Order: sequence, then C-alpha cells, then structure tokens
Amino acid sequence: MNEINTRLDQREREGRPIVVGLVGAGQMGSEIVSQVGEMRGMEIGVVVDLSPERARHGFAHSRKKPDVVVADTLADAERARAAGACVATTDYRIATRLSGVDAVIDATGSVRMAATVAMDAIDHKKHIVMMSVEADVTVGPILRRLADNAGVVYSLAAGDEPAAICELYRFADALGFEVVCAGKGKNNPLNIYSTPETEADKAKQRKMNPRMLCEFVDGSKTAIEMTAVSNATGLVIDKRGMHGARSTVPELNSVFVPVADGGVLSRSGVVDFAIGVHPGVFVVVRTDNEHIQAGMKDRDMGPGPYYTLYRPFHLCSVEVPLTVAQAVFYAESSGHPGGKLITECIAVTKRDIAAGETLDGIGEFCYRGSVEHADVAQKERLLPLGLAQGCRVRTAIPRDTAITYDMVEVDEASVLVDLRRMQDKLYR
Repeated sequence: MNEINTRLDQREREGRPIVVGLVGAGQMGSEIVSQVGEMRGMEIGVVVDLSPERARHGFAHSRKKPDVVVADTLADAERARAAGACVATTDYRIATRLSGVDAVIDATGSVRMAATVAMDAIDHKKHIVMMSVEADVTVGPILRRLADNAGVVYSLAAGDEPAAICELYRFADALGFEVVCAGKGKNNPLNIYSTPETEADKAKQRKMNPRMLCEFVDGSKTAIEMTAVSNATGLVIDKRGMHGARSTVPELNSVFVPVADGGVLSRSGVVDFAIGVHPGVFVVVRTDNEHIQAGMKDRDMGPGPYYTLYRPFHLCSVEVPLTVAQAVFYAESSGHPGGKLITECIAVTKRDIAAGETLDGIGEFCYRGSVEHADVAQKERLLPLGLAQGCRVRTAIPRDTAITYDMVEVDEASVLVDLRRMQDKLYR
C-alpha cells in the first residue's frame, strides 16, 4: 500500500485529514463510517441517506463521536463544516459538491443512483469510489474516461471481490507469471431460478434482504463481479456463463487449467468461479522456468507448472477507506475498466415473460445475470443487465432466453441509458 499508514499518520499530525463524502448509510455505509472512526488521517465529513435520521445515525458507531448537523442546503453544510461539525443530509449533491471533500463513496445499492452520484462527483473534481459493481459493468468505462478527463480517480472498492482479485492479478502480472485464471469462490448454492420468495426464510435467518440474497444465489452477483474483473484485467470468459466448476482450494491449480492438462478450460487467460471455495479469491498462474519452479517447490507452492495465489478473505466495507487513501495519495485505483468492455453482463429470463410486462430489478423475479463476450453481445444486441430494470417487454420471451434490445423498450428517463449510449459510441 505504499506507506498509506505513514501518510495517514502525517495527515493526522498536520490536522488535515482526508475528508470523505458518503452516499448511503445502510449496513455497508455505516460500517465504513465506523471503520474510518478507527483510523488516523481520515474523516467522514458528510453522510447522505433518504432520511435525515438515518443519515445522522450513520455516525452513531464512530468512535470519534463528532458533532453532527443536519443540513438541507449546501450553504448550511459549508457553515457546519466551517464550525467543525460533520453533516447529515438527504441531498447527494452536498456530498459531491461540498468544498473540502476529497473523495465520494457511493454505497447506495442503486445502479441508477450510483451512476448519478459518480457523474456529479466527477463533475466537481472529487475522486469516486464505486461500491455498485452493477453500475461499473454497465457504464464503468465511460465513467472512468470522464474521471480521467477531470483529473480524478474512478475506482472499484477495496474489500469487494473484484478489487481483491485485481490485487492478486496485478501482483502476478507484475512478476511476469502467465495468469491462467482469476476467480472467486461461491459459497451460496447456485439456483438460477431463485427468487426473493424462495430465499425468504434463509434471508430472515441471516438478517438479509431477500432480494440481495437472491442476487447471490441466482448467480447474478457472481456474473457481475467476474465481468468487472474481466474488464479491469483484459482476461476473457471461456464460455457464456463461465464453468463454475467444483473445487477445493488445493484443487484450484488442477481444475482451473486447460483441458490438455486435466482442467476445465479451453484456453488460458480467463475469469471464472469455483463452487465450494469460500471465503476468498484466487489467481492460478503458470511458469515454465525450471529455476523458478524449483524455488516455488521449496516454498511449498507445489511442483508446478501451475500455482494458486489465494487470498482467504475480503473484508467488504472495512477495506473501502484504503481505496480512498490510494486515490488521494497516489491517484491510483483498486480496480477500474481498462477501456472498452471485454465482457458484458447480460440479462437472461428466469421465467416466461409476457408482452406488456415491465422488468423488475436484479435479484428479483424476471431475470438473472450471466456473462458473454462483449463483441458477441454487441452483435446479438443483448441487453446489458444494468439496463434491464424498468424496460417494457415488447413481445413474449420464453424462460432461459438472453434478452435483446429488440425484445424491450428501454427506460429513456434513465441516466444509465444516456451514459451507455455515450459509452457505446465512444468505444464502438
């Protein structure tokens, strides 16, 4: 992390902490506030949520116990900050426009809102940390381009699996290893027809939103996250939907290798996921250098030529402040799209859809996420997953069908649609 800890110490001593604007005070957002409260050299200057009470409550578990002022206008927020208080508000624009804020974290859980927050943060020269991977796989390339043009950083969030995989990938790639497969473990049972109703009891037991649990179980979240990794690294998918092979950690470097060497892959350089590996993320690498192979064997990495680099944890919101520090201190991201999309996250129906229906959201009843090569998705006019919500269905769509633009009327009022069209024109 390039001495992030010492730089934060210096900021603390100098009395000029990194100031963060947080949009979204749910479970993830409140954990971020709590974690920043344990840190030196960083503070949450403003928390935004749908209700002022919830925004204010976002500070409740911070050890620093700041004075909190509820502000309705940017001018009120500026006065509160000048007096040394933190701000709670319902207006995201206060977080993205408040002077002194260095970076904005989107933790809203809404794809459309995430894109809106990112646009305004970039427009006002704030670094943006994107916790909505759903937004990243839909319009990440254009947001990253806009951020570059504005001289700020657009980044996925440390602690989430895509950024954790990117960390391992960068390590392996910098050392000159051939990256054979980058992936994540999936602990939830895979049921592509899962709905919030089928997951209701389990969600209640785990104190989760049934829709959120469904997004994990039906495979959408895995598809979204591995699409983000593909677009950040240039690695591709081996087939639509990926393999999702069963494996243990010791078996990763024999399962996620080419078929010619006993694995499931038709090629090297892919993203995929393992059922049975949890928690953690992995990269399978290869070297044919016999001298390096001998050294790896001495270090208990196995005989080679394939080796597993495994990170047995990802701490979600707890790690997010490190991305903020990385952006402020080094103008670097924890992961971002490299340019045009390599892989597209597409929408596939879970049930028969009738003409005239309006598609619901990710993790609900109508569709699930899957993955396809971006050039194939473009040729077949496949509907990006992030654009599906709110689309009106033109014609009946059978179950297990990849939805196309021709089958629906997209929601023209969505900022995502505008951004996506701009992105498609830019990178076509």
